[in-house]
Amino acid sequence: MQKTFALIKPDAVAAGNTGAIISRIEKEGFTIAGMRKMKITRAQAEAFYGVHKARPFFGELVSFITSGPVVALALEKADAISAWRDLMGATNPAQAAEGTLRKEFGTSIGTNATHGSDAAETAQFELALFFPEIG
Repeated sequence: MQKTFALIKPDAVAAGNTGAIISRIEKEGFTIAGMRKMKITRAQAEAFYGVHKARPFFGELVSFITSGPVVALALEKADAISAWRDLMGATNPAQAAEGTLRKEFGTSIGTNATHGSDAAETAQFELALFFPEIG
């Protein structure tokens, strides 16, 4: 079993899509090892998006992710990282495949409903940031 970090972003929470997204997660065979609805602090957001700190859109990322509640998830499944990324779909909802979460619930590149770790190292960092008790 592999662990990954997933996030239901403020746009999807505000639109009332949390339940539908969680239902899809469970239907796809993921085990939810941890889940919390929370408001990400500025410090957490800056750490979370630290890899983008030098990019011009860093401030927008931080502002968006702190704009409302999110649902943070620790997911488990065989090959969880790639399975979650496949379920999410392409970053741009307009380019995401039919049946993916971003196609169904995302509205733009910036408001694309979900986040997922892109590698084992990223998953470890993000899980430690939001679920230190799970690691």
